[in-house]
Amino acid sequence: MAIRVLVVEDSATVRRHLCDVLRADSGIEVVGEAGDGKLAIHLCQALRPDVVTLDMMLPVMTGLSATEFIMAHCPTPILIVSASDNRGEVFKTYEALAAGAVDVLEKPRGDEPPGEWEARFVATVELLSRIRPVTHPRARLGALGRSPIADSAPLPAPRARREVIAIGASTGGPGAVLTILRSLPPQFPLPVLLVLHINEPFGAAFAEWLDGQTGLAVSYGVDGARVDGQPGRVVMAPPDQHLLVHGGRLRLTRDPERHSCRPSVDVLFESIARECGGASAACLLTGMGRDGAAGLLEVRRAGGLTIAQDEASSVVYGMPREAVRLGAAQHVLPLEDIGPALAALAD
Repeated sequence: MAIRVLVVEDSATVRRHLCDVLRADSGIEVVGEAGDGKLAIHLCQALRPDVVTLDMMLPVMTGLSATEFIMAHCPTPILIVSASDNRGEVFKTYEALAAGAVDVLEKPRGDEPPGEWEARFVATVELLSRIRPVTHPRARLGALGRSPIADSAPLPAPRARREVIAIGASTGGPGAVLTILRSLPPQFPLPVLLVLHINEPFGAAFAEWLDGQTGLAVSYGVDGARVDGQPGRVVMAPPDQHLLVHGGRLRLTRDPERHSCRPSVDVLFESIARECGGASAACLLTGMGRDGAAGLLEVRRAGGLTIAQDEASSVVYGMPREAVRLGAAQHVLPLEDIGPALAALAD
């Protein structure tokens, strides 16, 4: 059965190009087109597409507003197709990802090798079509959204003082990370190290945006900075660089990708297992693939605390599922319980 796609873009020229690219693939059917956010919502409700491709800057109703409505009332995997050279548009893209959009792709610039952008666009649409459409996690948490295997009881009192917390996430991660960080108190005493897979070039300003959304200070890591000099701060891996801990300091490298990822969650988790042992805590969130699962197991083997997000609250239950399969997760928690659980580690 063909993948049914709704294309939302206010520029008729760009919209025609997107539709032509999709229609050239025999496995994809463009079931509707919209030039504004209000029509996008109407067509999404009427046509029930498998995937929506969505621009951010739309007339009548913005792409962000359309995302919020669609994910609350007719959940559909949304691919943001947006420009990355407009700061306001980039920040709106982050907000849409936090509101439940699944992925983001930069609009074609025109200087790409022939067919490269088009192949990536089609492949991303195909990938998103396999994601189970769900209501945005914040709307579906609670008693009915809990996984039957989730351990949502309070975590046992730690046997060792925690010195660092590491978090890894991929597809669906921006919203999950934001939910967790907003659950931490502004005076949270432990450094938080974060690896998030986000398509280039949209990762460049994400730390700055996240800094304005929480009571915590969020910034990209600086090579050589002391880890114990980062209490109450969230340090994020910069785009295309691994973040790890060595000799009590943050290190940034461009070593080979792990699981086709740089930064890699495994690289960060394995480093804190070696460096901090039982004083570490690691949390693996929603995401496609298996990056982070083996690293989470290393943290557990070293005596650290390990948490995986449960299936019901994950946009994509890939990375956490692999961690559970390996026996890496001591606790499998709904998203709403992870922030309070981490906050309790500092008590």
